[in-house]
Amino acid sequence: MSTAQIAFLKGHGTENDFVIIPDHDGRLELSPTAVALLCDRRAGIGADGVLRVVRSAAHPEARAMADEAEWFMDYRNSDGSVAEMCGNGVRVFARYLQAAGLAEAGDLAIATRAGVRHAHIAKAGPDGEPGGITVAMGRAELPEGEVTVTVGERDWPARNVNMGNPHAVSFVDDLADAGNLFTAPAVAPAATYPDGVNVEFVVDRGPRHVAMRVHERGSGETRSCGTGACAVMVATARRDGADPAVLGHPVTYTVDVPGGRLVISETPDGTVEMTGPAVIVAEGVFDASRFAVTV
Repeated sequence: MSTAQIAFLKGHGTENDFVIIPDHDGRLELSPTAVALLCDRRAGIGADGVLRVVRSAAHPEARAMADEAEWFMDYRNSDGSVAEMCGNGVRVFARYLQAAGLAEAGDLAIATRAGVRHAHIAKAGPDGEPGGITVAMGRAELPEGEVTVTVGERDWPARNVNMGNPHAVSFVDDLADAGNLFTAPAVAPAATYPDGVNVEFVVDRGPRHVAMRVHERGSGETRSCGTGACAVMVATARRDGADPAVLGHPVTYTVDVPGGRLVISETPDGTVEMTGPAVIVAEGVFDASRFAVTV
């Protein structure tokens, strides 16, 4: 166990917040215990998850993507479990690379466990305010089969959507119907999601405008979920009969989350694009031994 000082940053995308750990050469070992300690909001730094920044060539899960994307987003949920993707995390990851001088405004490829994601960092505005970040999130998969979500004594049908990670999207009359979301809603049949699932509850706000709450697998209720907002957009569009592949033009929805607003578009070829803010709010160091991080 090392007593080394480890540099970190804190950032958020629509208040979905992350501890960012630059580990460019892949020297650190982040155990589930270490991640959970770091994310603890009372005894740790506090976050919905950890973004470890590693060169793709230095990580065994990303080496095959190194020619396309220099940087790998090693994402962990706040309970220490490994996740395939995090949409808000990709934007915050891109913002870190820009702030660290490792990327500039424009196009950027980022390796993730769900494959390479392509981001575009908009130029800063005249007032110096950082531009929004758009991420091509890949294509949504819509597996067949009935899914039911249950909270207390109430249940709703859900749409099964995969955005590189699994989602169950339910439309409700009121977001309060989701309950406190401290614990995961029951989802049936359980075999549909052998590795767990993110559950979204959705209400309509206006034409092509919805609001959502989410229970993220491994994190509980969060202020925002990027892949969840994408899943919600696709599920809502299909409910509304708006399929870009049929219409021949992109379809765009505004998705309000507790932490802000995201704009999600789906193109005729099926690519889902998410645009939203990403902010670095702090940086510092922590003692590796205190958080069980092995150097």
